[in-house]
Amino acid sequence: MPAAAWVTLLAIVLVVAVVGLSLLRVIFQLKHVAWTLGAVVVGVNAIAYQTRTVPEVLPSVNSNLAPVRAMAEQV
Repeated sequence: MPAAAWVTLLAIVLVVAVVGLSLLRVIFQLKHVAWTLGAVVVGVNAIAYQTRTVPEVLPSVNSNLAPVRAMAEQV
């Protein structure tokens, strides 16, 4: 095989190795981003649950205040 063919094969192997390593780095970064994004979504859902609107929790508040209302009506 001529020397030009060996040089071409060596160049191709080097390019494929560099691209492969770059793709591995991208894969690891994307896995880290996916994990972080999952943690952020869980945090946002917790905040949304804790700040839900009044109509959702109003029945429980009214039931807790029923004794106070009954005592106030007696006065």
